[in-house]
Amino acid sequence: MDHKEQSSSDTCPICLSPILEESYLDQCLHKFCYKCILKWAKFVPIWQSPQQSFVKCPLCKVKSSSVVYEYDGISFKQHRIYQNSETNNFFTTAHKYRLQCYYVESGNSVGNISMYWKSYKYRQPNQWLYRWVSREIQALLQEKDVDIIVHHILGVIDSWRTNEPKGCKISPELKQEEFKTIVADAAKPFLRGRTHRFVNELEIFVASTLNIEAYDKVYVKHLGWKIPEISEDDEESEERCLLYPLLSFSDEDIDENA
Repeated sequence: MDHKEQSSSDTCPICLSPILEESYLDQCLHKFCYKCILKWAKFVPIWQSPQQSFVKCPLCKVKSSSVVYEYDGISFKQHRIYQNSETNNFFTTAHKYRLQCYYVESGNSVGNISMYWKSYKYRQPNQWLYRWVSREIQALLQEKDVDIIVHHILGVIDSWRTNEPKGCKISPELKQEEFKTIVADAAKPFLRGRTHRFVNELEIFVASTLNIEAYDKVYVKHLGWKIPEISEDDEESEERCLLYPLLSFSDEDIDENA
């Protein structure tokens, strides 16, 4: 059907890719992928009241009570908003912080990426990679069960790392590009418009050689954010005025119960 065709001119503000299954919020008529806006409707209210019959638009914050989809110029379907947060408790402060990171400059200074490749550290398995990738995918997709995606991406990485031809001299720069290419190919079907940034964030994490807790503290400090659950208690971080566009969560989204 035409309404399910991928548009080359319209980009979904949530997934940053061409819109699939065009849909609209009933009050402001802002346009999104159908699945993307349903995920937004499911996750934004988890810090508000347990049950709600509306969702705030991620662009203009206007409240809507339904999602309009499959509009063909004559008729349409509606998905009514009704929230139940009991199944969404997995989305922690750490997930929220990681999602916010995708809307600011990356923490490139967290680790020495060039030295990581030149010293061949990529040949060593990273014991924290499974946890990091799992949390990252959960944050980006707003889904709890991402094991299949995680195992697929990590399987590609493990195969690439262990099947390196012996005696074959390849420059660190070429290995780096090769790594980023195979990870992007594995992740793109799931992450779409966020694939490139995900690959860069993964590279920063493995190059840091830190565990997740230490990495989070360094990353947050680099950004100048102050997050009580993550930031060092004995250090004062600069509290910046953060902007939360698109599929990140603003303080208003979290605190407002109206």
